[in-house]
Amino acid sequence: MSAGDVVIEIRDLVKRFGNQTVLDGLNMDVRQGEIVVVMGGSGCGKSTTLRHMIGALTPDEGSVRVLGQDLASLDEAGMNEVRKQFGILFQSGALFNSMTVSDNVALVLEEHTQLDGSIIDMMVKIKLELVDLREAADKYPSQISGGMKKRAGLARALALDPKILFYDEPSAGLDPVTSAAIDRLMIDLTKKLGVASVVVTHEMDSAFTIADRMVMLHRGRVLMNGTRDAFERLRDWPQDQLGELDTTQLLIRQFLRGDAEGPMADAGPGEQAYADDLLGVDHSKLTGGRSVQTTRVVPHMDKPGLFRRLFKRSGAKTS
Repeated sequence: MSAGDVVIEIRDLVKRFGNQTVLDGLNMDVRQGEIVVVMGGSGCGKSTTLRHMIGALTPDEGSVRVLGQDLASLDEAGMNEVRKQFGILFQSGALFNSMTVSDNVALVLEEHTQLDGSIIDMMVKIKLELVDLREAADKYPSQISGGMKKRAGLARALALDPKILFYDEPSAGLDPVTSAAIDRLMIDLTKKLGVASVVVTHEMDSAFTIADRMVMLHRGRVLMNGTRDAFERLRDWPQDQLGELDTTQLLIRQFLRGDAEGPMADAGPGEQAYADDLLGVDHSKLTGGRSVQTTRVVPHMDKPGLFRRLFKRSGAKTS
């Protein structure tokens, strides 16, 4: 497989949980040798998209092809073969606390290869050297820092020489200096190993440092799929020229800049919906139903003295 070949192909992906559509016709590609950053607000479908890429979820509609294989058509044995060709860096590192760093990395090789113990030991040292963690080989996760845990998790993800690396919030919980070191490591590994890297993150500084291409999701759809330069131009668009942008571009710009004001904030449920929810009012007839309904009896809002009775029950004084 050469640089530029498509290793992940998502077409018209739809995923529903009950009556909620989380992914609504999503399309995207990932190519060998590039870093693709997937971003968007909370609940936009980033994690659900990632779970489809690794075969943890099955599409309701559409398809997800990884390394030429349609994941939905594979049996367990076929899925395991595909999974051996990618590695995952989990947000917490997900190391086994009862095992040393080197044993965490060796476990993957022991489970999925027939290599001799001496060869496994050598390969573990190589993987730890790649992430600059040889000195921590005999330490336990409780004895190393958060950044070192991330690097140890990355060494384990590299154990089987994968073609694809998935990163779930790699900078989460790290200080700025350590986060920058992880960013540099991701770039170096992608260049040295020629892997495709998919990074799910909220950290815009990190995203603009590492990305070759960026994909922004909103309400289960792709709002924009483009180069880092294209996103940078939108982020830095002059304030006095905002009238030239459409609503979608304004929303993307707001997210990239972290502005409190803009179409993303305007699209929220509003103060009245929040107040109704806080008081336990069932407004399902207006909204189509909330995901969580109150289980307590709520007095009718038009009865006189409602708040006086509520304060009286709580022991608060009323005038």
